[in-house]
Amino acid sequence: SQSRRLGAAERRERERWSMSLDGEDDVPSHHSEEQEEDGEDDDEEALPEGDEGAGRGSGEFSAGVYNPNEVNDQVFEELVLDEEVTDAMRQVWRAFLQSMESRDAAGEAIYAALFDAAPSLQGLFKTPRAVMAMRFMNGINQMVSQVHDPKALKIDVETLGFQHLDLEVTPPRVVIFRDALVDLLEAEAGTAFNSLARNGWCTFMNYVGGAYIYVRVKYAERLQCLTASWAQANGKSVSGDSGEAENVEEQGASSDGTPPQHQFD
Repeated sequence: SQSRRLGAAERRERERWSMSLDGEDDVPSHHSEEQEEDGEDDDEEALPEGDEGAGRGSGEFSAGVYNPNEVNDQVFEELVLDEEVTDAMRQVWRAFLQSMESRDAAGEAIYAALFDAAPSLQGLFKTPRAVMAMRFMNGINQMVSQVHDPKALKIDVETLGFQHLDLEVTPPRVVIFRDALVDLLEAEAGTAFNSLARNGWCTFMNYVGGAYIYVRVKYAERLQCLTASWAQANGKSVSGDSGEAENVEEQGASSDGTPPQHQFD
């Protein structure tokens, strides 16, 4: 009887000890689960930065009020593109130039691509083809060189907009020029032309075309006023000069109406 009681006591003691050991084992395990959950939370908190970088690499970028699909001619702001986008654009442009024998050939390719896509646009340009082709080439090259600098790009685009005030630029015509140029770059740049470059170039061309329209519309009244004022000023000056000349002739004429030749000898 006593031995049974002792045996039962030992079993209870072993059970309590076993339960104690099990409890101690559970504590670290629970703590480690908490640590794993905390680690997962930390990873989740860090995800936005990683996702943001992946997003840029996959072709997503911020361009403010400008996008690859629409020509915005209601505002004229700075075009801010991500660095990955501007790098892709310039890489495509370099590949395009390298695929051509010369800059003259590059300008001719741009000219041909544009007017093959829309022959009716040739009537807008009175300049000889070779000259116009080089203007296309130099203008695009200048703007692309500044695409990483929004302020400098805005100044260049505005300057070119003033130089093209005589052209009736419209959103549909901008789209024609944009698609013709982008298709040409895609054909000539090879593997350098990816979705990131396409989005960048389309947004860039929409920006330039929209700026041309904006400048032409917003500054048209001011320019008309300046033109009218200048013409009026010149008209007064010319009429004044002609009046003075008439007075001189009247005063210098002889009684028989013969002009005084000695005054002009």
